[in-house]
Amino acid sequence: MKNAVIGNNKQKANLIVLGAVPRLLYLLQQETSSTELRTECAVVLGSLAMGTENNVKSLLDCHIIPALLQGLLSPDLKFIEACLRCLRTIFTSPVTPEELLYTDATVIPHLMALLSRSRYTQEYICQIFSHCCKLRHWHSCGFKSSPQPLLCANGPDHQTILFNHGAVQNIAHLLVSTSYKVRMQALKCFSVLAFENPQVSMTLVNVLVDGELLPQIFVKMLQRDKPIEMQLTSAKCLTYMCRAGAIRTDDNCIVLKTLPCLVRMCSKERLLEERVEGAETLAYLIETDVELQRIASITDHLIAMLADYFKYPSSVSAITDIKRIIETENMMDRIVNGLSESSIKVRLAAVRCLHSLSRSVQQLRTSFQDHAVWKPLMKVLQNAPDEILVVASSTLCNLLLEFSPSKEPILESGAVELLCSLTQSENLALRVNGIWALMNMAFQAEQKIKSDILRGLSTEQLFQLLSDSDVNVLMKTLGLLRNLLSTRPHIDHIMSSHGKQIMQAVTLILEGEHNIEVKEQTLCILANIADGTTAKELIMTNDDILQKIKYYMSHSNAKLQLAAMFCISNLVWNEEEGSQERQDKLRDMGIVDILHKLSQSSDPNLCDKAKTALQQYLA
Repeated sequence: MKNAVIGNNKQKANLIVLGAVPRLLYLLQQETSSTELRTECAVVLGSLAMGTENNVKSLLDCHIIPALLQGLLSPDLKFIEACLRCLRTIFTSPVTPEELLYTDATVIPHLMALLSRSRYTQEYICQIFSHCCKLRHWHSCGFKSSPQPLLCANGPDHQTILFNHGAVQNIAHLLVSTSYKVRMQALKCFSVLAFENPQVSMTLVNVLVDGELLPQIFVKMLQRDKPIEMQLTSAKCLTYMCRAGAIRTDDNCIVLKTLPCLVRMCSKERLLEERVEGAETLAYLIETDVELQRIASITDHLIAMLADYFKYPSSVSAITDIKRIIETENMMDRIVNGLSESSIKVRLAAVRCLHSLSRSVQQLRTSFQDHAVWKPLMKVLQNAPDEILVVASSTLCNLLLEFSPSKEPILESGAVELLCSLTQSENLALRVNGIWALMNMAFQAEQKIKSDILRGLSTEQLFQLLSDSDVNVLMKTLGLLRNLLSTRPHIDHIMSSHGKQIMQAVTLILEGEHNIEVKEQTLCILANIADGTTAKELIMTNDDILQKIKYYMSHSNAKLQLAAMFCISNLVWNEEEGSQERQDKLRDMGIVDILHKLSQSSDPNLCDKAKTALQQYLA
């Protein structure tokens, strides 16, 4: 049987159909079977598992895993190795649920104990751990794809289980094994253990192997003379430890070793799979660090190398499309074309690329304008899945900045309605982006646009956003209000129709448990209202608000004091009608006494602002 099925998928399928698997499992589990027979059974089963995914499903249906795990209790090393080899093949198949390794709590500690038996047990067990260690979210190396519930029913996640059973200590010394396969599988194990896991990453930093710290061993493994697979995996380990906060982003092992290694992986000489993995890991390494992004951009012609990625034809494109993509040298055209690809991964990558480019003022004023990027972007925003919507709406935020030439056409294309609908999303990132884009849109905008935004949002939705549990949503909503309430005619116009509700919202926030930045932004909104001609009366007739301004003038935080001072300055400005009455009322409240105190402040800003306000009383 063994010789018949090796490398022959048809024969493997025939044997399975003929019912060989239950018989083999029976012989494997029989106490009366000789060890040689049981070992041969495990070898044949392993060979069957090497076939198609359907073969693996058939083996799983016959409950092969419990039988093989039972076999690991045997005293015979050759039989244990055959069982482990078969388990390795089954667990590396995409159809095998990882949970099957964790259903019996005695399995992981037993596998840890078997690690020391031979180089084969080390290689196979590390490989099993690597494939059966999934996170709450599975990421393809860096970016979040759709979350899959990969947790044990109620228990801790796989990383924690393996970590708690001493995986780090048991596997670390395998990195200096004489066997390349063992070193490689141990390395892969550490890459999945460290991914987005601060606990594991912090532990790894301090582990010593033969007197050397693990990060130093990883750095040696990513040198140019090592196999590509080893360079890539050790770069992943260091990347994941860095992103988990265990290694600083300015550490030499990141800046001078890991980043250049990943850039090398993106070069034309590498295989396509290596280039993809290198680029994804590099993207993950530099995703949240501007300085690393800057260093990467000037390392070894990286931008030109990445532009070459677009020359690979996608499998779904027609031949004519392939020719077009290869012949087109302009990168922006390629990215824009990517926005309408049928593959969601290509669309997502194209939007991400645009998002990164949109952070550059120069790009917004040149390439984005030349290619009217806003048109396909608005199209993408119409009915995309959330993961694309989040990045596309972030890009739109940048296209709506006041120096972006795309701002006007976007406004004319019905963006207000689209963005207002995003603010109602259950997805937090979409709510933030929707309100952020509206905030950018309202900056120095015409009155009509401001009115459209207020109408599109509705007062009810504005209140909803101001009471959002997320501080980012609250801050961006206050930023929007501040931008809406700028320039006198606009302030008076908006406050005449929405004044009561806005004052109510301001009161609620100033009374609530909010951080300094939120309170400061709210006081700045009040200062803008105080700059209106008729709007300032809404403050002067509201004793509650006046008392709050007075309270913040004597606050312990200088930012809040300064913001409150802006309100007072605008209210007492003597060139405006009714200034005398306002000054008298504020004097009676004790505001002038506070101004005298603040004019002696050690803070130069507070001191200057107080003196300016006092001069209004003297003029």
